[in-house]
Amino acid sequence: MLALADKIAIVTGASSGIGRATAKLFAEEGAKLVVSARRQAELDAFVAEIADADGTAVALAGDVRDEAYAKALVDLAVESFGGLDIAFNNAGAVGLMAPLPDMMPAAWHETMDTNLTSAFLGAKYQIPAMLERGGGSLIFTSSFVGYTAGMPGMAAYAAAKAGLIGLTQVLAAEYGPKGLRVNALLPGGTDTPGATTTTPQARAFVEGIHALKRMAQPQEIARSALYLASDASSFTTGTALFADGGVSINRT
Repeated sequence: MLALADKIAIVTGASSGIGRATAKLFAEEGAKLVVSARRQAELDAFVAEIADADGTAVALAGDVRDEAYAKALVDLAVESFGGLDIAFNNAGAVGLMAPLPDMMPAAWHETMDTNLTSAFLGAKYQIPAMLERGGGSLIFTSSFVGYTAGMPGMAAYAAAKAGLIGLTQVLAAEYGPKGLRVNALLPGGTDTPGATTTTPQARAFVEGIHALKRMAQPQEIARSALYLASDASSFTTGTALFADGGVSINRT
């Protein structure tokens, strides 16, 4: 039986990387999808790819920092498929990397809005829709950065991603009695289009800080997202789930 048969899901950041791999896997496992990213053309091509593989998806491009867009994604799920069961709030960005005294407030706010405020806005509209169906699974993409590691120049990103774990814990406690599970997924370094543009030296450094001495493929992180989305994790809530290749424990 398919793990997400008859489920309806929103995936943000779905045009590339972890979001794309996860949306594709969710569709293969039977979910009906609303896919979200900034680029409409890439989303339309992805929807066609999902349809060619006998999956079902609709797309809406926009900015996850926009409250009206967060609402529109949920409205589209309800109008297209009848409700919402799963939300993978995955969109995010590292933002400006700089020593804190050199960072302008605008850069700080941009990173916080992209990674943390967007999650608040998504959850604000996703939670009521899920509760109407008796609960569901709400997932945020956090990071080991700001949780088990402090990396120079990443203060805003670390603060935002740590904030997601606090948000996860509160929402899990608040809505657990109503059947809603809330978890954070913490990937390690992942071989995405953004990561492949780094220098060979930078890539070797990133690979070396992992216990597995490599980066993840997006499909590997997607399988952890599938676990959190599916009934396989029916007693898992309020967690920070590592899929980090051992970067959090590695000292070699």
